[in-house]
Amino acid sequence: MRVDVAPTAEAVTPGQLTGTTVLVIDVLRASTSIISALDAGCSAIVPVAGPGEALRRARGPAGAGILVAGERRGLPIRGFDLGNSPLEFADGRVRDKTIVLTTSNGTRALLAARGAASVGVAAFVNLSAAAAWAIGSARDVLVLCAGERGRRSLEDWVCAGLLVMRMTSAAPGLDVTPAAAAAVAEARGYALEPTRLAVDSPWARRLAAVGRGRDIAACLQIDTTTLVPVYVTSVDKVVAGPR
Repeated sequence: MRVDVAPTAEAVTPGQLTGTTVLVIDVLRASTSIISALDAGCSAIVPVAGPGEALRRARGPAGAGILVAGERRGLPIRGFDLGNSPLEFADGRVRDKTIVLTTSNGTRALLAARGAASVGVAAFVNLSAAAAWAIGSARDVLVLCAGERGRRSLEDWVCAGLLVMRMTSAAPGLDVTPAAAAAVAEARGYALEPTRLAVDSPWARRLAAVGRGRDIAACLQIDTTTLVPVYVTSVDKVVAGPR
């Protein structure tokens, strides 16, 4: 098995993903929010590219059971039911609902992963479970970081490195690519204190400046759940996978 890391969604092409298992990461905040919502009893999450498509999906025949959520540049979208906060998704409003979600980076990464054999959602909060799920697929693994508008984001890169560390610990014979090794090298400095990313990450500082400090703290917790969301591309929904 081979494990690789892509720094942004733009760094991959659909053909590159054939036959692989992909773990999609957007630590701050989409992947953490997806995990939080499904952990809180959300039925499914439908990732879409833009706000217009999200609103069209929400007006469909099943509209009564649908919430529309998302953000742009870290801020809630006017007219949406929810933003992109893992704390907001955990407060009971999403139970038994389908969420149509659009975010600046995370949903774009999910959509970019659709050519893979299987797609899971990872973050710090399900780090160990996501690594075990990927290893259990017995396929080559690509850890796909959402990044920030086409650029590498520190928190996603560190999370990817920690995932690779856990995978290589569980399967010592893994073939680690240079990109995966580089992510591991950076992640080592945060392995014991990921909360340092609240200061070191430019995007974390941006979120803190708009009042999302509690979201950041929640997103930087390690292994608070064993749930691994799985993107079922045949029905275009992210659902709760194994625990």
